[in-house]
Amino acid sequence: MDALETGAKNTIGVAAACAIAGIIVGIVALTGIGLRLADGLLTISGGIDILALILTMVACIILGMGVPTTANYVIMSTITAPIILQLIPGTPVLAAHMFVFYFGIVADITPPVALAAYAGAAISGGNPLRTGVIATRLAIAAFIIPYMFVLNPSMLLINTTVVKLVQIVVTSMIGMFAISSGLGGFMHKVMPWWQRILAIAAGIALIDPGIVTDIIGLIVIGFICVMQYIIKDDKSTPVLER
Repeated sequence: MDALETGAKNTIGVAAACAIAGIIVGIVALTGIGLRLADGLLTISGGIDILALILTMVACIILGMGVPTTANYVIMSTITAPIILQLIPGTPVLAAHMFVFYFGIVADITPPVALAAYAGAAISGGNPLRTGVIATRLAIAAFIIPYMFVLNPSMLLINTTVVKLVQIVVTSMIGMFAISSGLGGFMHKVMPWWQRILAIAAGIALIDPGIVTDIIGLIVIGFICVMQYIIKDDKSTPVLER
């Protein structure tokens, strides 16, 4: 009886979200705003794939602000996923849906309506807007992954092999480590500006599932790791030991 009561209470929130999402879907279908939005983004992007993806990302973040996860996916899959399929012909449906859903959820940490960041600020007692900005800065490396979903769907196990899958997982993890270190400015010790730039570039090359880019990225990040973990400089020596 307790399980039935709890399940009924939890269903109310989901039902309300789905009902609201249904209204939005009906509005999109009857007014044709989805097609208008797609045509507008296509005109602004000028047919350039990466620019079209950036504009779609912005639309997903705006539409996903303050929306629960279930309703978020319904809205994204109805309004923005068809935009990618129209702007970039040949894109797998799964890749398009993962792209828009990913950025719809990212809206939870993106100011000004960063619900997850605001909840964290309420718990910690910090400034909500500053918490949202810091959360976005810490997660900025994750903003690159959805682009790889569309540009190279093998990251989603589409038309790939086991060997290719292992390569993609390993190199992507190393790439995310490199990008996070570059954006944070710290690996084993503080990174100078040129190491940060190289780390970010190497991380992007590693996230892109390609043999040549993986080799280049591994060489660059290997060089940075040698500089960070093996070679010592005077700046890393504690003041008391000088």
